Amino acid sequence: MILEFLFPLRHDASWLTWLNVLRYVPFRIIAAAASAMFISFFLSPWFIRELQRKQIGQVVRVDGPASHHIKSGTPTMGGALILLSVLLPTILWCDLSNVFVWATTAVTAGYGVIGYLDDYLKIKAKNSRGVPGRYKLLGQFLIAGAVIAYVFFAERHVPPDWWEIRTRVAIPFVAFAKHPIDLPVLVYIPFAVLVVVAMSNAVNLTDGLDGLAIGPVIINGATYLLWCYLAGATFGIANVSQRFIVARYLDIPGIASVGELSVYCGAVVGAGIGFLWYNTYPAQVFMGDVGSLALGGGLGMCAVFTKNELLSIILGGIFFLEAVSVIVQVLSFRLTGKRIFLMAPIHHHYEKKGWPEPKIIVRFWIISILLALISLSSLKLR
Repeated sequence: MILEFLFPLRHDASWLTWLNVLRYVPFRIIAAAASAMFISFFLSPWFIRELQRKQIGQVVRVDGPASHHIKSGTPTMGGALILLSVLLPTILWCDLSNVFVWATTAVTAGYGVIGYLDDYLKIKAKNSRGVPGRYKLLGQFLIAGAVIAYVFFAERHVPPDWWEIRTRVAIPFVAFAKHPIDLPVLVYIPFAVLVVVAMSNAVNLTDGLDGLAIGPVIINGATYLLWCYLAGATFGIANVSQRFIVARYLDIPGIASVGELSVYCGAVVGAGIGFLWYNTYPAQVFMGDVGSLALGGGLGMCAVFTKNELLSIILGGIFFLEAVSVIVQVLSFRLTGKRIFLMAPIHHHYEKKGWPEPKIIVRFWIISILLALISLSSLKLR
């Protein structure tokens, strides 16, 4: 919005030439991150007081770790403020004509609504059930399916460079131009939707300890920020024939318009850092499903648009591990009557083993950083 309204004014007066800086994506990334952090950091105290005044508190699982019972009543649904902190700066600083930004924010907002309904029902009924899982999944599949189908079929509204490679899947650590997996569009769309839904629910399952989910979300957001920027970065714009296209040099999927999505990622990082100030152990507020489902959906869309669907398993390894631990636990109990973990998701397993909560959180953050570095190394190791 700021780009649309202020950038055209740069030629109106000599003292407005500084507005030319708005054309540069790195400046708008920094501006979006700073704006998101400001909103999240400074509005959180007021927001937490409002949650306390309205008695919107966490409902703890009855079968959960005993140490969690003291968390009952802690203000939850802090993810609503995260959503504001992500969506508002994104709209303010992005190019409003960019289809990838609108698609990602649409999924983020839509999943936020589903999460809000889930949190609302939990608080109203004073139990940890919320929206039945099948209805929650149905809503997630419908939203992601509708948005992704639009981006995949509306040829007149998407960039040509995206249209050419939209059904390709990049293999991690393998040159994209030489060895892509090209799927039929009717096969790729369900696959892409599954990536988004799986990422959303994986982040949701990770959100079980103070700051455990938001840390890897920040790390993943920062990694996708870099990837989006590199996918669209070019240098030497004065002479078209001499442009240096970064994606072509690195042999990664090159989609010029995806670079704008890094503004969204910057907002995710900024909002996450601001929220972490109050969500760190011992948490003053929890994000709730309204935050975890939305942020996970946004990260899933970033994976699809940067063609990192498979690499997201490595980058989001913490989320993947948490989700797999639940699936394995359920299957094992149904097939054999025995549980593999003391409790699932796996962070509760380590709690049951006697690990202090801060130790679990920080160690999972460290693993997430290592996985991000491994993922980024694939830019050159291919």
